[in-house]
Amino acid sequence: MEHLKSQAPSSFEPLLSSFLATIELEKGLAENTSAAYEQDLVQFACFLDKRGLQNWSSVSKDDASLWISQLTLEDYSVASLARKLSALRVFARFLVSERERKDDFTELLVGPKLVRRLPGTLSPSDVDKLLSAPNEHTPQGVRDKALFELMYSSGLRVSELCSLMLQSVHLDEGFLRVVGKGSKERVVPVGRKALDALNNYLTTARPKLIKPNTGSELFISQRGKAISRKTIWHVIKQYAVRAGIEKPVKPHLLRHSFATHLLSNGADLRAIQEMLGHADIATTQIYTAVTGKGLSAEHARYHPRG
Repeated sequence: MEHLKSQAPSSFEPLLSSFLATIELEKGLAENTSAAYEQDLVQFACFLDKRGLQNWSSVSKDDASLWISQLTLEDYSVASLARKLSALRVFARFLVSERERKDDFTELLVGPKLVRRLPGTLSPSDVDKLLSAPNEHTPQGVRDKALFELMYSSGLRVSELCSLMLQSVHLDEGFLRVVGKGSKERVVPVGRKALDALNNYLTTARPKLIKPNTGSELFISQRGKAISRKTIWHVIKQYAVRAGIEKPVKPHLLRHSFATHLLSNGADLRAIQEMLGHADIATTQIYTAVTGKGLSAEHARYHPRG
């Protein structure tokens, strides 16, 4: 937490550091979530400092409300505002639990209404185009083919792909052990085509990418190091253009397509939730809106009274 001390006003820093250490230890939050909490709370502390407040015990609901209102005027997205308010609520409850305050100053705050956007997806034909785009005559192409097949077959997040280890892959049994958000491990099935692509990568391509400093990460770069999120974003964009796919393609689009195509073909929502690693079924239910939208279009097109 050394970097925090250089950003937060000194009178607010000790409890912030204690809070961040506590949530990392007790809640097992993902590194990205913890970093977002830190950024948001440091921002709030700086706002309070400029208003002349000296410590957390003097913060009121009006201070928090004014901060949110100010951020709204600065054109922060609704999703960003909701996240900042969420960080503030968790921190306020921490202050009460530590007896640093008697009351929760966020208790009566009303947050921005978060409208969830439907996730974009690729059609099955566009998925086929993308998966066929890598040149399998090069080690990088064989690696990328395995990457894409696995993303679509198992619905993995980019961060999960980057952190996959060789010992996490069980080709004979047809599954992976994946460590997702909150350091939670789950078992994910792998389809036959993805297994074939992975086997081809492990036997013919990965050995050619290995360098003296290579670890046991499954997917590695030309330098022999674990492949980065930035690299995956870059290559998938290149292949999408090469495949002639008109819409912008990001890695998460394959994850969304995985879930949507499964649901469209009759898969159980709870099973999809487990494979995606969603803690709440409500997160997975957004895909029912996507498939429902498609069904409505089909009804309008083909039904005599559509």
